[in-house]
Amino acid sequence: MKQRTACTRRKPLCDTALGNNAPQIVVAGAGAVGCFVGGLLAAAGNSVTLLVRPRIAAEIHTHGLTLTDLDGMAVNVGTDTLTLAQDPACLAKADIILVTVKSGDTENVGKLIATHASRKAKVVSLQNGVSNGDVLRGLLPGLDVRAGMVAFNAVPMGQGCYHRAIEGDIVIEAGSGDLAQQLSVAGVRFTESRDIASVQWGKFLLNLNNALNALSGLPLQEQNRNRDWRQLMADQWAEALRVMHRRGIRPVSFAPVSVSLIPWVLRLPTPVFTRVAAKMLKIDPQARTSMSYDLMEGRRTEIDALQGEVVRMGAELGLPTPINEMVLDVVRTAELAREGMPNLTPKALRQEIALNAAAQT
Repeated sequence: MKQRTACTRRKPLCDTALGNNAPQIVVAGAGAVGCFVGGLLAAAGNSVTLLVRPRIAAEIHTHGLTLTDLDGMAVNVGTDTLTLAQDPACLAKADIILVTVKSGDTENVGKLIATHASRKAKVVSLQNGVSNGDVLRGLLPGLDVRAGMVAFNAVPMGQGCYHRAIEGDIVIEAGSGDLAQQLSVAGVRFTESRDIASVQWGKFLLNLNNALNALSGLPLQEQNRNRDWRQLMADQWAEALRVMHRRGIRPVSFAPVSVSLIPWVLRLPTPVFTRVAAKMLKIDPQARTSMSYDLMEGRRTEIDALQGEVVRMGAELGLPTPINEMVLDVVRTAELAREGMPNLTPKALRQEIALNAAAQT
């Protein structure tokens, strides 16, 4: 069963209306992140359309859209403040399209944008993984397509409430105009980077824990305080970083130390780690990764765009990636089982590595 906290509803948070010249924004595939970002943009006076599935549309129509975070923010966005759509024809009016679908759906949404959107539309990928921007560019020649990185997570709390349980900004690829400034509103800040690939690879490393958290069945904070889980996280990180460095990839660190030192930090004894990595633990006590919710709901995960990417790169380079390969296999098995999070232990997962190695000899 999902663990949910109460969602407090307060007065709408509104900046001054932006006027008739404000861009028309469509959030394509609005799930948790899309509803959170789109809702804050609408609360600030922007014209926002959420292209959503029927279930989410019905929930928002019934309860409205409420956005909360770990610092106490609570914003209620009424259905008269934004537009809910299920027909992709709504893309035709968009000046800015924020793509928030899972990586496996990028090609489908790219084709919808190609069919319906104006050639003047700006398209921004706010997705996990590192290749979605390239996929969209390939499908949308001539359009201004920007890759992006969302540093925070957003989780569905039920009854139209979405909660940001980890802090962070949104970074998008630099380009013409002042797109980041246009999109920055109360509650969510956009910045631009001329090296978005390095930023995305830095987030990619962090996102490798999405699968471990889902397999553990634990809240993130509890998982991070368990040294056995951190050691497995560290070994997985080091394995992925070795492959990335061989490919000439230099990820940006989201911590005060370099990415190469993160495994050392993770392996510290828990009392020392707690002091050194206090910021890493500044998350809601019940926060989980999006992959945990995917397994809870029996949905397809993004494992192929995360551990799957490490395994593919390793195979191309002739470098072994046994930990990432094991995690990939176990998550795929959990997807097929459709029994929720498997609640495994680090010891059980390390045994899987040994079994995989024995099967290959």
